[in-house]
Amino acid sequence: MRGSNSNKSEALRDETAEAALSIDQQSRSPWPLALLAALFIIVPFMFWYGTWFGRPLSDEKTEQYLRDEKTPRHVQHALAQIAERIAKGDQSVTRWYPQMVALEKHPVADVRMTIAWVMGEDHNSEEFRVVLLSLLEDSEPMVRRNAALALVRYKDASGRPEICAMLKPYTIVAATEGTAQTVLTDGTPVKREAMLARIKSSEDRIEEIRSPLPGMVEKSLVREGDQIERGRVLFILAPDINSVWEGLRALYLIGETEDLADVEVYARGVERMPDRIKQQAALTIEAVKRRSSQKQISFSRR
Repeated sequence: MRGSNSNKSEALRDETAEAALSIDQQSRSPWPLALLAALFIIVPFMFWYGTWFGRPLSDEKTEQYLRDEKTPRHVQHALAQIAERIAKGDQSVTRWYPQMVALEKHPVADVRMTIAWVMGEDHNSEEFRVVLLSLLEDSEPMVRRNAALALVRYKDASGRPEICAMLKPYTIVAATEGTAQTVLTDGTPVKREAMLARIKSSEDRIEEIRSPLPGMVEKSLVREGDQIERGRVLFILAPDINSVWEGLRALYLIGETEDLADVEVYARGVERMPDRIKQQAALTIEAVKRRSSQKQISFSRR
């Protein structure tokens, strides 16, 4: 009898515990989980919304963003919107041209890179052309390249050497000395600002070597543990597809016969480059030769 009563008591306790658990689960609010799920959606969206340059800006917001000295991406956003309005023929944006000209000296390379691109949209502005000629001497290669490409739209070939450089490998040298650490190897694709290596100085300071251009590590001339001297060649970067594409298209318009050797490399076909690069190279060669022949005919008639 005692055993039977004991079993009943244990069964009653189990039923009571299950009932309490069920009530607790029913009474527990689903909002914390819902809030967490919402955050996984809202946070990425807000980041994207705050960095997407396609988001329309009012004139007041454009003015505010152009003058924002603390957030370079706000400046870039305003510039992207101005470029879009220039392309649509909106003359009201000329009110911001003086501010845009002043951005030539902006300390952030990404802003100078953007301003060089935007100034190519209005190829009738002489003040923009003067700024673009100045930006051809910028310390950042991407700024120089954007300026050179923009000048082509002005029918100005001043940036031709920089455009030709877009078809060639780019050499990166050490600006400091120390011991190499975390080095990328041959064949590694890189984006602009990607870290190529770290160099540890004798004072235990870490210097990061970052790529100024997108491309691929064609040759790594340094290994982990190497002692690096200032000025030593560290990497040779092969150009990326987009740089080659834009360079070939620009040379189609302003290329000279001395540029053909670089173009012919791509006309023969380069590994990892798509067929459109080969086709564009062939078209560029034809255009340069045709232009050269026309110049010779014109000269002979004088």
